[in-house]
Amino acid sequence: MNPIVNPILRGFNPDPSILRVEDDYYIATSTFEWFPGVQIHHSRDLIHWKLIGRALNRVSQLDLRGVPSSGGVWAPCLTYDNGTFFLAYTIVFNHDGIFWNVKNFLVTARSILGPWSEPVFLNSEGFDPSLFHDDDGRKWLVQNVGDFRGHGGSIAVQEYSLLEGRLLDKPVTIYQKSQFGDPEGPHLYKRNGLYFLVVAEGGTGLGHAVVVSRAPAVLGPYELDPEFPTLTSRGDMMLELQKAGHGSLVETQKGEWYMAHLCARPLPTRGVCPLGRETALQKMIWDSDGWPRLATGGNKPLVLVPAPDLPEQHDVPEPSRVTFATDKLNVHFQSLRVPLDERALSLTERPGFLRLKGQESLDSQFYQSLVARRQQSFCFAASTVVEFEPVSFKQMAGLVCYYSTLGFHYLKVSHDDRVGKSLEILTRDNDQFQWHLKERVNVEGWSRIYLRAEVNYDQLQFFYRKTDGDWTMIGPILDASLLSDEHIAGWAFTGAFVGLACQDLTGRGLPADFEFFDYAETEPATTRGLATGRTH
Repeated sequence: MNPIVNPILRGFNPDPSILRVEDDYYIATSTFEWFPGVQIHHSRDLIHWKLIGRALNRVSQLDLRGVPSSGGVWAPCLTYDNGTFFLAYTIVFNHDGIFWNVKNFLVTARSILGPWSEPVFLNSEGFDPSLFHDDDGRKWLVQNVGDFRGHGGSIAVQEYSLLEGRLLDKPVTIYQKSQFGDPEGPHLYKRNGLYFLVVAEGGTGLGHAVVVSRAPAVLGPYELDPEFPTLTSRGDMMLELQKAGHGSLVETQKGEWYMAHLCARPLPTRGVCPLGRETALQKMIWDSDGWPRLATGGNKPLVLVPAPDLPEQHDVPEPSRVTFATDKLNVHFQSLRVPLDERALSLTERPGFLRLKGQESLDSQFYQSLVARRQQSFCFAASTVVEFEPVSFKQMAGLVCYYSTLGFHYLKVSHDDRVGKSLEILTRDNDQFQWHLKERVNVEGWSRIYLRAEVNYDQLQFFYRKTDGDWTMIGPILDASLLSDEHIAGWAFTGAFVGLACQDLTGRGLPADFEFFDYAETEPATTRGLATGRTH
C-alpha cells in the first residue's frame, strides 16, 4: 500500500472538515471570496482525492458582493445524519477594525452533489460554526464567539432544533483558551461516552495548533489535554509542513482514525506561501488515557503518513488543457464574489470559446469578469489564446496571476494611442502599481494572440506569440512570491490563482474570446527562458 503523501489537497484548501459516509470520504474547505463557495473533495482510500464540486452555487446561498479579499466563506463544517448532509458556514462581511460583521448559515442536501437547500440563518455571534449530532438525536451548534472588547474569543455551544429550523436557548461558553489563545474552528466528537472538543488555536500562521479537550457532557466541564497541543508546527521551521492546525477527525470502516488539518509549504528561498494553506492528513491513535495522539508519536505533522487498510483507488489523470466546447466551466474554475451570468460570461454566443464580457477592474470588490484556478505547485506553466479588439486603453483582456485585489501580475492586450492594439504587463504590489514595459509591444493586426506564464518558485516570466512555434519572452522576470499570504497587506488567507480576465472601464462590455486554457505542473527550471523562447 502506498502512503498518504501530504498535502492531499494542494493549493488553497484550508480549514478542512472531513466526513465519512459508509465507504465514501469527503472534505469541505473554505473558499473565502471565491464563487461558488465551499470546495468538496471525495476519496475512497484517503490517498487519492478528487474535486467533485462546490456546495454554494446560488446568490441566495452566497452573496459576496463587496466583501473584502479574504472575507467571505470561512471554515465550513460538513456533517451527515439520517440520510441528510449538513453544511454550516460563515460569511465574513468585514474583518478590519474591532467589529466584525458575520452571519452563520446552515444548508442541507440529500446528496453530496446537491442541490443544497436555501440557507437557514443561525446567528452572528462569531464564526466557524460546526454542527454536532448527538446519539440521543439532539443537535448542537458549536462555534467561536468573538469579543471586540479585547478579552479574546471563546467557544460556545447551543442546541439546534431541526424541526423548528432555529437555535434554542442561549449559547453556553464551554471553552476559553489554552496558553496559545485565539480559539476557533471547533468540532465536537463523542467516543466511549465522552465528548471531545477539537479546537484550532494560536492564529492561522506559524503559531497554529490543534488543541483537544474532553468532558462527560456536551455542556462540560471540559478538561484540557495535559499533553497539548495535539498537533502543531510551531517552533520548528525545518518542517516541510508549516502552520499545522485547524483539525477534524474521522474514523474509517475498520476503526482507524485520521485527522485532517490545514498546513502550508513556504517557498524554500523566500519563506512565504503562495500556495496558501492546504490540507493534510495524519494518522491518529487513542492512548491508554483516552486522548488522541499522532500514531507516529510526538505532535509534528509528517509528509508521508501510513495509509488506512482500504483498497487503493486510482483516478484517471486530468488533462492539462481545458477547452470551452461545453455548456459549463471546468470544475477547477471559480469567479470572484458573484456568479458570472450572461452579462459577464457566455459559452454559447461563440461555440467553442469562453467569452468574457468586460466589467470592472481587477481591484473591484463587486463585478469582475475573471475565471481562474488555483496554483497547486511551486512550478507550473499556464497558457491561452485570446481574440480581442480593444479601441480604448480602458479595455483590457489577458492572462493573470492573481492573489487578491492587492496583488496580481497581469499580461494583457489593450489599446495604445500610438501603436494601437498592444501588449503590456501590470503588477499590483499592495499599494504600488508598476508597468513593466518601456514600450508597448505592437500586436496591431493580430487576430489571435497566444499568452503564457511560467512560474518557477519565486520567479514569473510571461511569454507571447502570434501562431504555433517558439514563445517570445515579454518583460522582466517578476516576483511571484508577492502573491502570498505573508506578503499581501492586512488579512490574507487565500492563495495564488492563474486565469483569464477581461475589463471594459468604458462600460460598453467589450468581449474577449478565449479558445482554451492550459495548466500543467513543471519541473524546476535552473535557467529561465533558454529552452522556451526568445527575449523581447
